[in-house]
Amino acid sequence: MPALDLDAVTRWLVEVARVHEKSTGRLTYIFCDDEYILETNRKFLQHDYYTDIITFDYSNRRRISGDMVISLDTVRTNAEQFGRTYDEELMRVVVHGVLHLCGINDKGPGEREIMEQHENEALALWNELNKTVQ
Repeated sequence: MPALDLDAVTRWLVEVARVHEKSTGRLTYIFCDDEYILETNRKFLQHDYYTDIITFDYSNRRRISGDMVISLDTVRTNAEQFGRTYDEELMRVVVHGVLHLCGINDKGPGEREIMEQHENEALALWNELNKTVQ
């Protein structure tokens, strides 16, 4: 389990949802290794590849809720690949799932860039919220 300030993360994710005109229901995070996420990907999505996050969406209208399975192995690999710290990449992936629940996609043409823009805005909010807390 990564060392996260759960109260701070919760406040941040609630605010991210609010910015996207959503409220939050239950958001569950399952932190795992590459083998667990690969098996989850195969079992539920029939995808045979590793990924950093799988989001299961149980949202109802404007109230988002879901289960997010995050491979900490892939988070670490991606941090190294993209020249980010592990903590930065972890927070990017944590909010990525919430952004999916808010209706932002990243698979179609041009959608990845839109998702990255929303991730960057959410991370700036995270930094701002944590600056005021310290």
